[in-house]
Amino acid sequence: MVVATSIELDPTIEARLDQLAQSTGCNKAFFLQELIAHGMDDLEDLYLAGLELERLQSGESTARSLDDVSAELGVVD
Repeated sequence: MVVATSIELDPTIEARLDQLAQSTGCNKAFFLQELIAHGMDDLEDLYLAGLELERLQSGESTARSLDDVSAELGVVD
């Protein structure tokens, strides 16, 4: 299923996107989809890590060392 979304782009970015689309013969939607697909992992890492840091700082979550987790799982170096 494809979902349509509308975004406003900075004019400089829009011009670069137009130039790329014109030069390659691909449409702008293709490149926007590529950007989103390849950047999603980075965005999730950045923002979800920030949320987890807040949870750790507030005491809502706790951290464990790699040695503790390895010992619990029976993993030997």
